[in-house]
Amino acid sequence: MEWDNRIHKFRFLLRPLSCLYGMGVRFRNMLFDEGIWKEESFDVPVICVGNLAVGGTGKTPHIEYLIRLLKDKYRVAVVSRGYKRLSKGFVLAEMGHSYNDIGDEPFQIKHKFPKVAVAVDANRCEAIRLLMNLPKNKRPEVILLDDAFQHRYVQPSYSLLLTDYHRMYCKDSLLPAGCLREHRSGAQRADMVLVTKAPLSMKPIDYRIAEDDLYLQAHQSLFFTYIKYGELQPLFPGKAISFSKGKAYTVLAVSGIASPAPFHEELKKRAKAVRVLDFPDHHDFNEKDICRINDEFNSIRAKDKLIVMTEKDAVRLMANKGLKKEMVPYCFYLPIQIAFLKEREEEFDKIICKHIDDFYRNKKDK
Repeated sequence: MEWDNRIHKFRFLLRPLSCLYGMGVRFRNMLFDEGIWKEESFDVPVICVGNLAVGGTGKTPHIEYLIRLLKDKYRVAVVSRGYKRLSKGFVLAEMGHSYNDIGDEPFQIKHKFPKVAVAVDANRCEAIRLLMNLPKNKRPEVILLDDAFQHRYVQPSYSLLLTDYHRMYCKDSLLPAGCLREHRSGAQRADMVLVTKAPLSMKPIDYRIAEDDLYLQAHQSLFFTYIKYGELQPLFPGKAISFSKGKAYTVLAVSGIASPAPFHEELKKRAKAVRVLDFPDHHDFNEKDICRINDEFNSIRAKDKLIVMTEKDAVRLMANKGLKKEMVPYCFYLPIQIAFLKEREEEFDKIICKHIDDFYRNKKDK
């Protein structure tokens, strides 16, 4: 993350603050561990997807993978905080909602999977209760909890912990000296650890080193995933220029995500030249930003040129009424999915489906 780069020089000076922060986090976790603060469980499988660090570990594409895996067999719901939304309280997403109503990631998920219930609420327990009070034919049979590993008021039935290969939690420090929200020992609560953004060039020794560094518990499964980029998609299909895959384009890469480096690297493989324009994570593009993008794009002298953004940024720019008409035909985004190294998709799928089947079998036997 850019945040980490900025504070690298001052890491040593920030360690005392990290110690204080760590004491507070440990005390909070102790209150839950001892049952002083209560965790609530539910009569539905709740699969938590989270991380120990701030920033981008790829939670959204992993949530989307789980949706694709489960949606044809179960009624799936996603519960999210709805980061940076302007609304308050519980909102059950509808197609008419904007990203300001529900947040950019829930907006993206809802529009990719319209039949999936997407709810946002800072109080995840309340959100799940309200979802479970829906009519029986709409009531979710599986709930995916987005970015809630530290939201311990909900006791998930299964927890997936994500960690970026290039900054695994075992090599990181607590905020503010590092990027960890809680001490690495918190990883013990996870049922499965997913090392994300792993390089395709990994060798057997690399897997062994990573596994040793993570120091997994006996009950924990370990998988390695990587980002699989799709083909460029127009932001406005009916108004886009004719895109030719064989042309040598000069690209203006626009991103407002936590870790844009892999996005930049992928575009460098595809384009003649890439000019980078980065914004903070979850950035809400304003008129000044739009003008800046337009000016930067107009300064590119190449005849064949494009504005390419991440899928998450496309959500925010698509709804921006200030987007200049002359920019619209040149706006494209790069969709992503996740895939598993060593072709272990089937093994992962079986673990998740078995957990859900076992949950309902055990519930029936009680």
